[in-house]
Amino acid sequence: MVKPIRSHPPQKDAGHKGHAIFRKVASAVLIILMIGAIGSIPAFSGHKNQTILAPMVLIAGSTQKDHGKTVQVPTLIIESDQSDDKSKFGAAPHDNSGNAPATDSDAAHTPEEDTSMVPPPGEKDTGDPKQPGPPSKATKNDEDPAHPSPDTGHRGGERSHSDLPAGVSFVEATIKPLDYELNHRFWGWRPNDIVNLTDNVNNFQLGVLEVTRRTVVLLAERISRTGTTDAFNLHLENAMNWLMVKASRYWFPAPETKYKESIKELDAYKQNLINGIGSFYTRTDNLIPLLSSYEDLLGSCDENLVKQKNSDGSKVSTFKADDYFYYAQGVASALASVLEAVHHDFLKTLESRHAAELMHHALESCRQAAALDPIFITDGDLDGILSNHRANLAAPISHARFYIGQLIKTLST
Repeated sequence: MVKPIRSHPPQKDAGHKGHAIFRKVASAVLIILMIGAIGSIPAFSGHKNQTILAPMVLIAGSTQKDHGKTVQVPTLIIESDQSDDKSKFGAAPHDNSGNAPATDSDAAHTPEEDTSMVPPPGEKDTGDPKQPGPPSKATKNDEDPAHPSPDTGHRGGERSHSDLPAGVSFVEATIKPLDYELNHRFWGWRPNDIVNLTDNVNNFQLGVLEVTRRTVVLLAERISRTGTTDAFNLHLENAMNWLMVKASRYWFPAPETKYKESIKELDAYKQNLINGIGSFYTRTDNLIPLLSSYEDLLGSCDENLVKQKNSDGSKVSTFKADDYFYYAQGVASALASVLEAVHHDFLKTLESRHAAELMHHALESCRQAAALDPIFITDGDLDGILSNHRANLAAPISHARFYIGQLIKTLST
C-alpha cells in the first residue's frame, strides 16, 4: 500500500531549520560584537581621545510562514551610538550633555524647528539655521555700537590698547595723588593747619596740588574739547574751580572740602567717558600744551634745587632747602603717576612721532626723583663731606625736564 504524500514537511524538519537560522544569526551577532570590541581600541579606531562605543544588538522575534507552518525567525536590529549613523538606522543618540534620546513624539521636530540641537563635531556654523553648526563666538574685533573700536575716533568710547575708553586712565592718575594726600595720609591735609609741625609733608602736598591743578586746567580747556568754540564740560569746569582755593586757607571755604568736591567732579567725568558720553581727544595739539606746562613747573623746581642764593642775595638756609626738596619731590611723585597715564592713553600719538622712548625716559626720571628718601635733609657743599640733597634731587628733575622738552620738539615736527 502506497503511503500518501504529505503536503507539509514534518515538524522535526521545521525545527531543525529554525535552529539553523538562529545559529547563523547568533554567529553574526558574535562577529559584530567582536568587531565593535576591536573598534573601541584607539589604535584601531584612529581616534586617540575618543572611544567608539560598540553597537547595541537587539534580537526581536518575527513570524514567517514556511510551507504552511508558522516559524519564529529572529530579526537583527542594530542601533549605533555614533551620530553619523542616525540617518541610517533612525536611532537618536545620546548627546554629550546627557539628554535622553528622542522619542516618537519628537519625530515631528525637524532641524528647522529645533534650534537647540547640538551639531556634530567638526561642522562649521554656516549662518543658516537649517544647517546645524556650532554657535559663533564673539571676537575682539566685533563691533559694538556702544563701545566702538580704537579706529572709530577719539570721542568717548575709544579704546587705547585696553578695554577702557581713552582718558579713563588719565583721569584716574590725576585723581590718585591728591586723593591720597586728602583721604589716606595720616593727619590729612596739612598746609592749612594752625599748628605747623610737619613742614616737609606740607610742601610735598603743595607740589602734588600744583601738578593736579595744571593737569585739570589743561584737561578742561583743551583735551576734552574739539577746539576753542566747544563748550566746557561742566564737571571739569567745577573741578578746575574748586582746585583754585588757596591751600593754606583755614575755612570759608576749607580747601580740603573743595578739593574733595573736585575729585568727585573728576570721577563723574570719568564715568561719562566709560558710558561713552564724554570727550577725550588724544591729539598732538592737546598733548604739547600739557607737556609744556609740566616743563615750566620742572624748570622752576630745578632752579630752586640748584641755586645757592635767594633773589635778595641771601644764602639759602637749611630750613628753606628742605622746603625746596620736598616740594620738588611732590611734583615728581604726581608727575610720575600722570605721565604713566599719558604714555598709556596717548600711546598711538607718541608712536606716530617715534616719541614713546622719550616719554619712557621722562617717566623713569620722575620715578627716581620720587624714590629719594633721606632720613634728614642736609645742604652741604657740592664737594663737602655732608650730602647736598637738593643737588641729588636736581639730577633726575633736570633729566625729566630735558626729556619732556625733547618730547615737545619731537611732537611739534
